[in-house]
Formats: sequence, C-alpha cells, structure tokens
Amino acid sequence: MPRRKSKVADGTNPPALTDDVLRDIFERMVRIRSFEEEAGKLMESGRIPGALHLYVGEEAVAAGVMVHLTDDDQITSTHRGHGHLVAKGGDLGRMYAELFGKAGGYCKGKGGSMHISDVEKGMLGANGIVGAGPPIAIGAAFSNKYRGTGNVTVCFFGDGASNEGTFHEAANMAALYGLPVIFLCENNGFGEYTRQDRHQAIRDVADRAAGYGMPGVVVDGMDAVAVYETAGEAIARARRGEGPTLVEAKTYRYFDHVGVRGMGVVYRDDSEVLEWRKRDPIDLLGSRLEELGVMTREQMDTLQERVLFEVREAIAFAEASPDPTPDQLLEDVYTVTAGAR
Repeated sequence: MPRRKSKVADGTNPPALTDDVLRDIFERMVRIRSFEEEAGKLMESGRIPGALHLYVGEEAVAAGVMVHLTDDDQITSTHRGHGHLVAKGGDLGRMYAELFGKAGGYCKGKGGSMHISDVEKGMLGANGIVGAGPPIAIGAAFSNKYRGTGNVTVCFFGDGASNEGTFHEAANMAALYGLPVIFLCENNGFGEYTRQDRHQAIRDVADRAAGYGMPGVVVDGMDAVAVYETAGEAIARARRGEGPTLVEAKTYRYFDHVGVRGMGVVYRDDSEVLEWRKRDPIDLLGSRLEELGVMTREQMDTLQERVLFEVREAIAFAEASPDPTPDQLLEDVYTVTAGAR
C-alpha cells in the first residue's frame, strides 16, 4: 500500500500517514508490548498481586486509534485496558504502581489493573464489568456535543460485551442524538474462554451497526496502518458532527484470558496461537517501515532497548512506592454532597 505524504489534517479530515506518524505508531506498540510482557512476568512470579488481563497481540488497535487523539479526547476501556492507557500516553511508573497496589499509583492503589484511569489524559477508566464502558462513553460524547468542544470519545469493548444490553442502549442513543463517539470492538475471537461462534450467531459484530443507523466497518486489527486509516475516517466523521461509527477490529490475544499461562482451562490449540503470531502486528509494521526506509532494523532494536529500560525504571519506581495506609481506606471512595442527609 502506498504511503500518503501530506501535512496532518485539522481533525475534520483524517490526517495523512507521514513517516513521523508511522514511527509514532510503532513506538506506541513497542511500549505496550514491553509493558505487558514485563507485567505478565511480575504476575506469574507473584510480585504483582491479583489477576492481569494482558493486551499482547492487540497492540495495533490501541496504537492505530490513539495516535489520532489528544488528551482532551476521551476513551473508555475494558478489563484488558493497560494497552489503551499506555498508547494514550500514560505514565508507566504510576501504572505499575497501581498494579502493585501502591499509593503512588494512578488510583492510589485502590483501582488496580481493571480500574486504572487517568482523567487528565482523557482515559476515563478501565472497567472490570463487561459492557460497562458504553454508557460512560456516550455521557462523555454528549458533553462534548453539548459544549461544542470538537472532541470525540472512543469506546473500547470486546465481542463478548457486544452482547450486553448496555452496548445496545448506548449505540441506539448515540445514533439517535448523533453523538461524536466511536464504538471500537476489539474482537479477539473469545469472550473469556468461549469462542465467538458459540456466543453469537453473527460473524461480524460490525453488522449490528445497521440496526442503529450508523456505519459499521470491519478492519484487520493486526495491521496498524489499516487500523490507523479506518479509525481516522471514523474519528474525523465524528469531529465533523456526523455521528457515531461502529468499528470492529479483528485481532487476537497471545496470552490467556488471565495472565500468561492462564488458569488451566483448555479452549484453544497452541497451533492456533502460533498461526496468529505469524502476523504479529509489531513485526508487520516493522517490516513495512524497513521497506519504506522509515526506520532501519538497528533503529528499531535501539528503540526497543530504550523502551525496555524505561519499563524497568518504572517497575523500580512502583516497587519503591509506599503502601496505602489504613487511614486512607475511605478516601476517594465516596462523594458526599453538601447538605445531604
């Protein structure tokens, strides 16, 4: 596919795919991969408590979308949300501190992996409740439209969440009011351990868009450039005031539903994972960058070494961060309205 060369657009049209944009997407993907692989090791060794739902294999989706967004654009995430926050520019040290349950974390150690957030970056939160993001996303999108900010909201969810009533209600309302929201289904083929064809009669989640009167688009979620271009069209459309789009990215998670090796539930063959790894999103984009003369292999290796160093520094920061104290137990948990009884 030829690379388009022009200046980045003003937001009402998709920005062009310049060399700088390609390098940006690649670095975001490398940062996600390094963060998640190290997090997986920490969980497997027992250094991080609880369960982590890792994003390895799906990096092209978050990176290809987030490169279009500013800090004033919002996203809602899922239980598999680390990659979204990393790609949105989240602080790696504060992220790891949250995974460790430390006071230096984004949520002071109280949110953990599945409820991590950074409102200043427009990341309205990961969520352990399947399908909880869509109602939050349309609230943010309604606010954007009402205030005329020109900002958009991207709602990430999985194929399993697309069966939830929250998604259908949110999609209906978003289309009815023409809200600037993109419903981004990361279809990795499984709802936890259940293959898609065992929980849905349809093959493409994007087909459901027709029922609400919005466009539905399927994109190769292992191809960062394809995601970039498809997401760019949907985001520009929303900024123009033309309403929501449902984008379905066909992707795959390499690791188990929880952690790296999972919980002993056998639901797919190793050969299936290996087959998907042949189309690794980082390798695919790396090869393209090399062919186009955008980056050399040596430059890519240097980048990966630098990112891994940053990740390990972030882990050291997290481990050195203090634990929350008992007197902080109820801070930031409840909001009390003045005069409430």
